[in-house]
Amino acid sequence: MQSIKAVIFDLDGTITEPFFDFDAIRIEMGLDKDAGPILEAMEKMTPSQRQKAQKILDYHERLAVQKSSLNPGAKEILETLRDKGIKIGILTRNIKDNAYSIAKKHHLKFDAVVSREDGPVKPDAFGVLELCRIFNILPSQTVVVGDYLFDLLCAKAAGAGAVLLENHKNAKQFVPFADFTIKNLPQLLEKIIEGS
Repeated sequence: MQSIKAVIFDLDGTITEPFFDFDAIRIEMGLDKDAGPILEAMEKMTPSQRQKAQKILDYHERLAVQKSSLNPGAKEILETLRDKGIKIGILTRNIKDNAYSIAKKHHLKFDAVVSREDGPVKPDAFGVLELCRIFNILPSQTVVVGDYLFDLLCAKAAGAGAVLLENHKNAKQFVPFADFTIKNLPQLLEKIIEGS
């Protein structure tokens, strides 16, 4: 692994503790709970269905900001990375306003945020490549940290390191897609220092 110049974090479930019950949100939208990722399911809806679903999603995303709590060590790891001159990116399927609301609520500082408003969402490589462009670095100088398969897939697609935060019961199934796994955010620092 090259010397790391940026760490790109997923927001919901990675910086913040897992909150969303996606099965419940799907059901509220009139989808089967096994209908797959919500944003992709919404693309297949009629305009009126999508409008209703968007209101439901907006409500749950706002609620998640209000109720948000940080994962253990999140604030400390961001401060330590900043002290080491490592850029901090946020790549989320959420919207920018919610990312900045989380930052404000918990007194965090992100160097850049790429959200679903900016272009194709994870697992597409777009967000990782866009953050690398903003930071003027190569994907190989970057690691992506997330708690879900799409975080790992977008990292791999872009040529960045893929780090799985194993903090929920379904995380085990994503291990084969990660370059390495961590049980908590502070472990990331050891891996980056070891790897650089």
